[in-house]
Amino acid sequence: MESKERLQKAIAKSGYTSRRKAENLITEGRVKVNKKKVTELGTKVGPNDQIEVDGIPIEKEEPIYILLYKPRGVISSVSDDRGRKVVGDLISAEIEERLFPVGRLDYDTSGLILLTNDGEFSQKLIHPKYKINKVYIAKIKGIPSKEDMRQLKKGVESDGEFLKCVNSRILKTDFKKRNSIIELTLQEGKNRQVRRMLESLGYQVDKLKRERFGPLTLGNLNPGEYRELTPHEVKQLVDLAEKNVK
Repeated sequence: MESKERLQKAIAKSGYTSRRKAENLITEGRVKVNKKKVTELGTKVGPNDQIEVDGIPIEKEEPIYILLYKPRGVISSVSDDRGRKVVGDLISAEIEERLFPVGRLDYDTSGLILLTNDGEFSQKLIHPKYKINKVYIAKIKGIPSKEDMRQLKKGVESDGEFLKCVNSRILKTDFKKRNSIIELTLQEGKNRQVRRMLESLGYQVDKLKRERFGPLTLGNLNPGEYRELTPHEVKQLVDLAEKNVK
C-alpha cells in the first residue's frame, strides 16, 4: 500500500515553496491533483499522483541547504517588485534548484541566513514551537540599564505585539561615545523584532547582525559569501528542532 501525505506537505517537499505558502496556493484554487482542482487542505496524495501549480507540474528536487552571509542592503526574498538585490542574486547560477530563505533578515540587517528548497526543513527552523535559538549582535545608541536588559527578557509591547528574547547581555559599552554593543538571543522571528524591542525602550539600533542560527555560525565567510551545509549540520538542526518539541 502506497504511503500518502498531505498535499501541502508534498508541495513543500518538492522545493516549490514553504508549507504555509503551499496552503495558500491550495485555498486559492491554484493547485490540481491528477488534473482536478483541489482546495481542501486535508487532501492526501501518494507518490504516483500528479500535482500541478498554476498548470505547471511540480517535480521533487534533491534537497539543498545553503548558509549565506547576507550583507546589508539585500532583501531576504527570491524576488523584489522594486528591483532591489535579493538573496537569490548572491547564489551562483550553477545551483539550479529553486531556493527560498528560511525566515527573513531585514534589509538593513546583515548576518547568517539559510536558503533551501526543503519546505519541511524550513518549517522546523522558523516556527517558534521548535525553539531554535538565533543570536543577534546590535550596536545601539545609549547605555542600557540592567533593568532594561531584564525587561527585554520579560518582554515588551510593540504595535500590539508582545515581544521578548530568551537571553540578553551587554558585550561592550563606550561611555565617551554613549553607545553599546549587546547580544540578544531569540526563538521567535517576528518582523523587525530586535529593532522594535530596543526602540520600545528608547534605544536606536545603528547596526544589527545575526551571528548564530542554532549551532551554525558564519565562520570565515565574508558578506555575500555562502557555503552548503554538511549532512551532519542538517541532521543537527533537525534533531535539535524535534528534541525541542518533545
